[in-house]
Amino acid sequence: MKKYTLSVLLALFITATFAQDLNYYLPKGYTYNPAIPTPKQVLGYEVGEWHVTHDQLVMYMKAVAEASDRVIFVETGRSYEKRPQTLLTITSPGNLTKLDQIKADRAKLRDPGATVDIQNMPVVMFMGYSVHGNEPSGANASLVAAYHFAAANEISADLENIVLLLDPAINPDGLNRFASWVNSHKAYTMNGDPAQRELNEAWPRGRTNHYWFDLNRDWLPVQHPESRNRVKVFQSWLPNIHLDFHEMGTNSTFFFQPGVPSRMHPLTPAKNFELTEKIGTYHAKALDQIGSLYYNQENYDDFYYGKGSTYPDVQGSIGILFEQASSRGHLQESANGMLSFPFTIRNQFTANLSSYQAAKEMRVELNQWMKDFYKGIKTETDADANKAYIFGAKDDDARSFHLADLILQHDIKVFSLNENITINGQEFKKESSYIVPADQPQYRLIKAMFETRTSFQDSLFYDISAWTYPMAFDLDFMALNSKILNLASVKQVNKSDFALTPGKVVGDAGAYQYALEWTDYYAPKAAYQLLKAGFLVRVSNADFTTPEGKTFGRGTILIDKGETGMDDQAFFVKLKEIAQFAYVDIHAISTGYTSGVNMGSTFIAPLKTPQIALLVDGGVDSGEAGEIWHLLDQRMHMPVTLLPVSAVTMANLDRYNVILMADGNYNSLGKVGAEKLKEWTSKGGTIVAKGGALRFLAQNEIGNFTFRTVENEEKGLQNSYANFENATGAKGTFGAIFKANLDVTHPIGYGYSKKEVYTFRNDNFFMEVSPNPYANPLVYTDKPLASGYLHPSNLPGIQNGSVIRISGVGRGRIVGFADNPNFRAFWFGTNKLFMNSIFFGQVIDGGTAR
Repeated sequence: MKKYTLSVLLALFITATFAQDLNYYLPKGYTYNPAIPTPKQVLGYEVGEWHVTHDQLVMYMKAVAEASDRVIFVETGRSYEKRPQTLLTITSPGNLTKLDQIKADRAKLRDPGATVDIQNMPVVMFMGYSVHGNEPSGANASLVAAYHFAAANEISADLENIVLLLDPAINPDGLNRFASWVNSHKAYTMNGDPAQRELNEAWPRGRTNHYWFDLNRDWLPVQHPESRNRVKVFQSWLPNIHLDFHEMGTNSTFFFQPGVPSRMHPLTPAKNFELTEKIGTYHAKALDQIGSLYYNQENYDDFYYGKGSTYPDVQGSIGILFEQASSRGHLQESANGMLSFPFTIRNQFTANLSSYQAAKEMRVELNQWMKDFYKGIKTETDADANKAYIFGAKDDDARSFHLADLILQHDIKVFSLNENITINGQEFKKESSYIVPADQPQYRLIKAMFETRTSFQDSLFYDISAWTYPMAFDLDFMALNSKILNLASVKQVNKSDFALTPGKVVGDAGAYQYALEWTDYYAPKAAYQLLKAGFLVRVSNADFTTPEGKTFGRGTILIDKGETGMDDQAFFVKLKEIAQFAYVDIHAISTGYTSGVNMGSTFIAPLKTPQIALLVDGGVDSGEAGEIWHLLDQRMHMPVTLLPVSAVTMANLDRYNVILMADGNYNSLGKVGAEKLKEWTSKGGTIVAKGGALRFLAQNEIGNFTFRTVENEEKGLQNSYANFENATGAKGTFGAIFKANLDVTHPIGYGYSKKEVYTFRNDNFFMEVSPNPYANPLVYTDKPLASGYLHPSNLPGIQNGSVIRISGVGRGRIVGFADNPNFRAFWFGTNKLFMNSIFFGQVIDGGTAR
């Protein structure tokens, strides 16, 4: 009995040691309005005792808003899993009655000619927590922040001049996934062992959103609803300070910006760094007071504008990254001692308070900086010879539309053409071309979207070094001087009703055949629907021309009602429905007697409906797998089975005809799994594989793939120890754009009219060309770097190397990718290569794949 009592007491002692009441977090010297509920009063537990789930977080934010006259709660949108994205606006009751006026006054900061009362303008601070769902100290700190800013009596006067925007969970789905994991594995008697199941979450982990995307890389591309909703908030408020709460390795301490000075994007003004550094002194003072370790100006950069702490910097705002050492659960051993979840929350909230103090004391300076930032734009645009950028695709409306739509999300004016225009021999069609003038407030952001850059002050990058959008979308583009710009007849695009035009059937019912051109981005979406409907769907492997004079290129899809039993009118109605749904035009063909090839030619092959399995779990790269899943599910509306690697040996693979293998480590498949894949492929299946997946296939003699290595070892008798990190880090390829030549006659190249394609790579995986010249549909050029940083030692690995290589296995095919064709969902330009692998792998001639 005594032993039992002692163990219970010990358990209570350990639990109590790391559970903290609200006073642990709150600053001294404040009194609180008792009408405002504490987190425990609403949730039933102390902050940090459990990981808050998203529904609980929303429940508490609503409760605070209902109880406080300082707070308004709004829903800004929904995540993929339909969780609400929420925003608390916290300010004085008087300010809450005139939010629209405050926003309107702030919009004038972007107008150099407008008169603005800087002295009396409130400062605005956005507080965004846990964009990475498994970095939860931020979201849990938002509970304390909401309570403090709503209830602290002593800040009432401050709030007359401050507007706080509190987004408690930027990534609702990821946060909830992670909270469910750690809470379900929490022990009441914790020991902090890093091997504890609680601290080692299952694949795909909670960092990402529903489709396993890193939302902190999507501020600029805005490909996901969570991003679009939060960017809308940013553009409507133009916050002076933008807080971004993260976590890092358990053995670290606490980081706050500025980051490494030499790794700031050249378009970010030096003044931004100075102000960030000044704000940093507030963080240092606050963290000193609670005795926490910290650092800055190391490790992290401010280069890629798609991150939450960098996106504001090119818009007159100050983005600030906080990185807290992660407990990854409730308690974990670290190099600095036992790290508890409450401790991580306290550090984040302390940085929140120091930011508030900086905003309060620097209010006029911060508003003046934003005014000066935009006032200086006029001088910059006048000096820039590039007065506008034009982009378009002559054979596809969709890619142009999606880039224009992306740009519009950032409060940038976009204009469409009233008539076709030819510039330096390049035609831009009015239906699919747009102009973005440089002379507008977002000049620097526009320049960041369109520029190419191959020289850099520093050779280390925390993220990608290039993202030139027209290259990403495979569009014709050029910069315009003032003379050409003035000749263009344009009209401004209205963001509120900007939409992709629904497709149609060109011609009448009862045609001999119908044809779908593969040049359309959404042609695969239409093709799947046609196959699903039971129609006879064939692909033409040769050009042909109708008697009416219209030429259709390779990859054109030919459609017949097949054995559906439909009459001509019902068939026609279904075609119209699919054309509208997929934003494509389907053309009636009056006769089979076409020139080039006839409609019954052996160059025209029937297609099978893709039955797709995507291997997931284990060592698979969840980000790349998620990009594939998103492309198929969200854009192409094609079902895909997410098949765990561990299930392959027992699964009935015969129900699939396409298996997709993203980058990753597949060694867990073992010899049994490898043999099963080989047997399945030899019977006629198509494998589409990238990177590590290709290495696994090659090691197990599934297909013929070889790889390049480069010589980048350090030479010399003695090198500086202090330079090791920079010297080795510079040899990584963290994200750059490369030129490659595409064989547009190959099934992988169907739908492309230009041989030059821009690909994106962010690793040092180098694939050798096949000795069979017909098996190399996409090959890097001799001078491949188009934009971004490339270490000279890596050039031989890429130069004239293979981007896509084909290998036959029995009656099946393997399509191998060296680069990622679906990068972060915004690399629209190479999505078609990937979709061609799925649809046309089955028709690649065996002789070309040996």
